[in-house]
Order: sequence, then structure tokens, then C-alpha cells
Amino acid sequence: MADIEVLLSEEQIAERIQSLAAEILAVYGDEPITVICVLKGAIIFASDLLRALGPDHSIEFLGVSSYHGTESTGHVRITHDLATSLDGRHCLVVEDIVDTGLTLAYIVKNLRVRGPASLRVASLLDKPSRRQVPVQVDFTGFTIEDRFVIGYGLDLDQRFRGLPYIGIYDGQ
Repeated sequence: MADIEVLLSEEQIAERIQSLAAEILAVYGDEPITVICVLKGAIIFASDLLRALGPDHSIEFLGVSSYHGTESTGHVRITHDLATSLDGRHCLVVEDIVDTGLTLAYIVKNLRVRGPASLRVASLLDKPSRRQVPVQVDFTGFTIEDRFVIGYGLDLDQRFRGLPYIGIYDGQ
């Protein structure tokens, strides 16, 4: 089993989610938000964020795939599409991590044509040193260095998602 160094503790994540929710609500006011959870990695973050936002918001799920092992393939494909229309809704895409920007750019382009009233992005983690295309992240939990991270929904070939913290995977 690989050694996993804790990068962000359960407590740090919980505190940041509360402050992110306050930032998001300050922008949206009383408007209901459709949270678009990007599967599978953002499921835990999106669930905790949705609870912190309060009861007046809905959630949709968008499945995308672009990784194999520890590397992005550069090719993004939808594996699960939204169940409802976004027309006229205030939408918040919730991502686990933004690194190259390729996946997020694809998602935003795909969702903009669906007619939302607004479209913003919240990401638990941002890795700007890996950016290949410019993308806008409106709400960022933590900016991190270029390390491969797991836990709190982030995986390595479907493993480690259930860790309650975010850890650095050493590859051993």
C-alpha cells in the first residue's frame, strides 16, 4: 500500500466548505441554484456544499471521463448527462479539481448552450500550474501544487475516494 501524506484534513475541508457556501450565497442572494455535480470525483464535495447552501437548491449530475491512472488523457467524454433542462436556471458546476482545464472548458462550453440564466464554477481544488487552457473558476476551495491527490471523492482508478481527507499519493 502506498504512503499517503495528509494534505488537507477533514476539519480544514469542512471549514472551507462553510466559507465557500457563504461566498456563493453572497453572489446568488435568494436565487435558487442548480448545483451540477461532476461525477464521480465531486460527489462528496457537492453533497457537503449543497447541505451548507441550504434547502432551497437542487442538484443534477453530469458524468465525464478524462483520466486514466494518474494522467489526463486530454479526451473528454460525457458518461452521464443531466436529467433536466438548464433553461433559465442559475447553475453552479461543482468540480473536485481543476488542473489542465480541458475537462472544465468542455463542460462549460457544453452547458452554456443549454440556456442557463447564469453559469459559475466551484472547485474544491485548483492546480493552476498544470493549466493548458484558460478557464474561470469562480469559487475555489484550495489552490494546490502539482501533486497527485486522492481522497474526499478523488480517486486513483476508483480507489481511495472514501478517505475523509485529501492526501498526496506517492505512486508506490
